[in-house]
Amino acid sequence: MRPQPLGKTLISSKLPDMTEYPNTVPVYLDAMLRPNQSLSKSAFILVMCGIGLINFLSAIAFFQYGAIPIVGFLGLDLFAVWLAFRFCFRDQRQWTRVRVTADCLRVDHMSPKGAASNVELPTVFTRVELKEPLTPNSWLTLAHKTEAYVIGRFLTVDERKSLADAIREALSRARNERFVSES
Repeated sequence: MRPQPLGKTLISSKLPDMTEYPNTVPVYLDAMLRPNQSLSKSAFILVMCGIGLINFLSAIAFFQYGAIPIVGFLGLDLFAVWLAFRFCFRDQRQWTRVRVTADCLRVDHMSPKGAASNVELPTVFTRVELKEPLTPNSWLTLAHKTEAYVIGRFLTVDERKSLADAIREALSRARNERFVSES
């Protein structure tokens, strides 16, 4: 089963190993969350070439007028733009996968630095909390007992609401399957 896209989030072909879930277990939600991408690699190269060309032409003009120190600052300007994009691209390497089965809600997360973490919460006792009214500081949390896990910090407010509704609905279906009364 492929992960479902939620809002503008992207589906990744590089999924974490989920071999502990046999194919016979029904999956109620399998969502891969990724930050929205600001630029593709080819667009980044075009932007950097454009900025580099403008800075190069400006450097020639300043050099001809004798303002040689300005040339160095134009190089620093180009380096600062490259560095800003580098940090942005590093933050886009993170992802979160939310998977709901009848037994558990599993959250796998990869940080921008490459540190992996995961948590499994029982579907019966997991709470989905989203502070309303919705603001940019309304975090989506999955709570169990006294522990709470914030997920989707990089999502927009509407995407968080959509994800919260999808998780609540999946948990409800998982609980209904698990506790079907036999007549």
